[in-house]
Amino acid sequence: MAATRLELNLMRLLSRCEALAAERRDPEEWRLEKYVAALEDMLRELKKQSSKPAPELLNEYSRKVDFLKGLLEAEKLSSSTEKALANQFLTPGRTPTTTKERTPATKTVHLQTKARCTGKMRSELLDSEELNIRKRKGLASDEKQSAVELDAVLQHHQDMQEKLAEEMLSLARSLKNNTLAAQNVIKQDNQTLSHSLRMADQNFEKLKDESDRLEQHAKKSVNWLLWIMLIVVCFIFISMILFIRIFPKLK
Repeated sequence: MAATRLELNLMRLLSRCEALAAERRDPEEWRLEKYVAALEDMLRELKKQSSKPAPELLNEYSRKVDFLKGLLEAEKLSSSTEKALANQFLTPGRTPTTTKERTPATKTVHLQTKARCTGKMRSELLDSEELNIRKRKGLASDEKQSAVELDAVLQHHQDMQEKLAEEMLSLARSLKNNTLAAQNVIKQDNQTLSHSLRMADQNFEKLKDESDRLEQHAKKSVNWLLWIMLIVVCFIFISMILFIRIFPKLK
């Protein structure tokens, strides 16, 4: 099925949004947010059309729009840790938007965003650690006390990293469970579809048998009617001959 004008406009705007999301934007940049809102409106209109695309393609459009929307919401968070965790929950698209892309643009944006958030988080941790060390060195007069405080700071950051690793592991487990649940649902749908196809084939065979039987019955009815008409015509013909023989023409 050829793409409609609305679907082509949605694909163009979606490609533009993916390009904007891949760039380093200013905090006051407003275009991407407006474009994503327009994408949501266009996607709702596309789902209402009678000549709408296949369900798989609609799901892919929805997945990409939700990814861009979630990316904007993650950027509004205050800390880098919250941004990194929010990005873990985002699901990029699975297929390229345009034929020029080798890999989905949303997947590339997802990797770039995770890398930026991880870099900022590490930079903040190092800056905070260095600042704490400098403060403690300036205030502490005893080298032994400074070493103890430094160990405490390092232990604190190690605990934070372990906590973040545990949260990421929990997120991975949750994602795995969701994937397994989706696979089960798809498997059940496939079984239901196979059963429906088998029932349709059985009904088609029964309908074909009944059609053949009805056709044979109709042929028999036509043959009987033809014989009856021939008998009636012969009877009328013989009756006319007898009538002419019995009642000759008057002179």
